[in-house]
Amino acid sequence: MKKHHPSSSSSTKPAHTVLPYQTSRLRDHYHIGKKLGQGQFGTTYLCINKATSKQYACKSIPKRKLLCKEDYEDVWREIQIMHHLSEHPHVVQIKGTYEDSMFVHLVMELCAGGELFDRIVAKGHYSEKEAAKLIKTIVGVVEACHSLGVMHRDLKPENFLFDTPGDDAKLRATDFGLSVFYKPGQYFSDVVGSPYYVAPEVLLKLYGPEVDVWSAGVILYILLSGVPPFWAETESGIFRQILKGKIDFESEPWPNISENAKDLIRKMLERDPRRRISAHEVLCNPWIVDDRVAPDKPLDSAVLTRLKKFSAMHKLKKMALRVIAERLSEEEIGGLKELFKMIDTDNSGTITFEELKVGLKRVGSELTECEIKDLMEAADIDNSGTIDYGEFLAATLHLNKMEREENLVAAFAYFDKDGSGYITVDELQQACKDFGLDDVQLDEMVKEIDQDNDGRIDYAEFTTMMRKEDEEIGRSRTMRSNLNFNLADALGVNEPTPSAN
Repeated sequence: MKKHHPSSSSSTKPAHTVLPYQTSRLRDHYHIGKKLGQGQFGTTYLCINKATSKQYACKSIPKRKLLCKEDYEDVWREIQIMHHLSEHPHVVQIKGTYEDSMFVHLVMELCAGGELFDRIVAKGHYSEKEAAKLIKTIVGVVEACHSLGVMHRDLKPENFLFDTPGDDAKLRATDFGLSVFYKPGQYFSDVVGSPYYVAPEVLLKLYGPEVDVWSAGVILYILLSGVPPFWAETESGIFRQILKGKIDFESEPWPNISENAKDLIRKMLERDPRRRISAHEVLCNPWIVDDRVAPDKPLDSAVLTRLKKFSAMHKLKKMALRVIAERLSEEEIGGLKELFKMIDTDNSGTITFEELKVGLKRVGSELTECEIKDLMEAADIDNSGTIDYGEFLAATLHLNKMEREENLVAAFAYFDKDGSGYITVDELQQACKDFGLDDVQLDEMVKEIDQDNDGRIDYAEFTTMMRKEDEEIGRSRTMRSNLNFNLADALGVNEPTPSAN
């Protein structure tokens, strides 16, 4: 369906470029291979990294198809959103972006198992157990998007790929070309999406993130029956069915499908978005939950998970993350900038305790005031009583950005002012001063990291600290007693290991 643009704010980027900086040429780094697929805007090719011989997918978007400034902004937003969701194990990882006079290229991990759509066609339909597993993954991506302030707007089986051809393949979400950042309570009116999967309120031009749950409900109906719930010969006929049609649970194979499955579909395809089940509620539904018992407490949102991890970190690690956050490219932090603006409701440039409390509650947190205060203090590196943008970036930055060698080298160099190859107590004292940190026991700080006991920190010791699980080192007693949190789970799934990124 064609995208209709709302009025857009002026862009700071030069005319006719998507990226706000120049890049090297794609062909300097990759061999371009066979065509893998064709989308509305771009063509996807196989590409092979010249240095490592590793295979990737490259989505090439011809600029002649970008007809106005908003089209350029859409591609830039897609790139930012992919970076923003890069931690999620069921989202296709973006590896790099390149731009020349003719094309914008997005290099991504290769998913060689084909589309979910093709498997549905080949199978006819899935068993309830298989369908539950797939929809759990799909709605898990939706929940991750919503907790990070992103609405997908184009969920359909064609936009989910399997990583390998085998039966045990993992599903990955792809194509965030129609996705947008949103704030709670914000409504959208542009009609986007794909006919079979579009929610009724999109057709009525007043909608929010609930549309993604509707689309996931349509996918679930198709997984179980092999046909869409709303069908007609023409597009306008399909839309009429969506706005008024009854869901068919009488035809084959529905008489043989459990009441629990049908009940969940009814809740996901509730016409009134205010009464529709949320992504989190879908994941807690007995039909979805493996052991048939819904979990007692909500999963942490991605933001909360990251804040909790940060609160358990060693002070030097927090400072290093702040350094890394400041040198990341705009495309890697674009999503976090939007998230900061979402929580900073008065646009003051800092997040107060009240704003953090409201922001966390909005994404399903049930923390006590005392626990939120602990998180606030942990993220507030300079003890100002509020969290500024740099502190927020450091606290919510996904750890895969921190693990990258070039970022570790730069962070180490920031502290090692004289370039001696060691961070000394004096250099640490200076850094603490720069960050507005007082009451820091420097000798204690060094002792926890200094493995060879020479009174200073070398690069190997620094990277060990940066890569270690945070509960293993430097957790203050107050954090241990006040924050009894599970740091390993993000959104109910384990985070990918650094080697996977």
